[in-house]
Amino acid sequence: MRNIIFTLIIATVFVSCNKKEKELSKDISVPVSVTDLKLRSIEKYIETTGTVNPTKSISKKSEITASYKLLINPATGKEYALGDYVQKGQEIIRLEDQEFENKLKISSLKLDLEITKQTFEKQKSLYEKGGVTLSELKKAEISAINADYSYKNALIQLEKMHIKAPFSGVIVNLPYYTQDAKVNTGTPMFDIMDYSKLYMEISLAEKDIAFVKKGQKVNITNYTIPNDTLRGIVQQISPAIDANTRSFKSIITVDNNDLLMRPGMFAKGEIIVASVDSVIVIPRNIILSKSRGNTVFVVNKKLAQERIVNIGLENPNEVQIISGLEKNERLVIKGFETLQNRSKVKVVK
Repeated sequence: MRNIIFTLIIATVFVSCNKKEKELSKDISVPVSVTDLKLRSIEKYIETTGTVNPTKSISKKSEITASYKLLINPATGKEYALGDYVQKGQEIIRLEDQEFENKLKISSLKLDLEITKQTFEKQKSLYEKGGVTLSELKKAEISAINADYSYKNALIQLEKMHIKAPFSGVIVNLPYYTQDAKVNTGTPMFDIMDYSKLYMEISLAEKDIAFVKKGQKVNITNYTIPNDTLRGIVQQISPAIDANTRSFKSIITVDNNDLLMRPGMFAKGEIIVASVDSVIVIPRNIILSKSRGNTVFVVNKKLAQERIVNIGLENPNEVQIISGLEKNERLVIKGFETLQNRSKVKVVK
């Protein structure tokens, strides 16, 4: 009997303490951080990665055997060097060989062209007056055409002595040779790249092929330029799925006018497949998955209110809320983990 009485006393004390703890807990305000809900935009995107490459790149080699002479860059006042920006048609290296130049006979070919042209014009005038036959006129025309070909071909050969930039870009490779040293045909002269526009070849999962379209915008980032996002476009899409990787290829072109990204860099891309404006957008990581559905909390009169929300567009960081929240409500973004409906809260920064 004494044991039963003792047990009842202990149970009464426990229930009383538990009740007091609950009553005390009701008076404790949970510190939370909130944000006022505003309407804004959200993008649904597919993440991808790849290496960026220049859309224009060329290696120039010597087409003749001659003496090497690296020229002075007028922009720097020094010999051309790695990293120099050059304009299309700008001469960078000159090859000198007087014997090669003499064999071209540029002056005599030019003079021969002038003479044959004059002869042809004279024959045309005589033909109109009946002074020569059609055959004689055609022979004069053929001579003029052949002289023109010979002169132009000689100019093409002469141009091989002047190695120029075929397009505007940056010198990315410039092998060293001693000035006036003899270089052979096929010797590398320089490499030029224009990387104001880049391209990135990527592989995308088979499940995304229905969403990716030509012309879609792409956000391009790299860890070396954390504060800048470059703009790209989906340029090409392969319709074929690789049976081994269950993926398909796509080409993205990237605007790099400020040359922030360098060829060969590893880049992250976000292909924007859908977007909406003027909607409620919240962080993905504050949504609690409960049996009743996706749940968040708002603060109203120092009390937490549980809200069941329906989700629209989403990306790895944010989601669009279709229903369950209203503009200007105070959404709990920190301290929500232990909240219950109608918990007392204290808003802190």
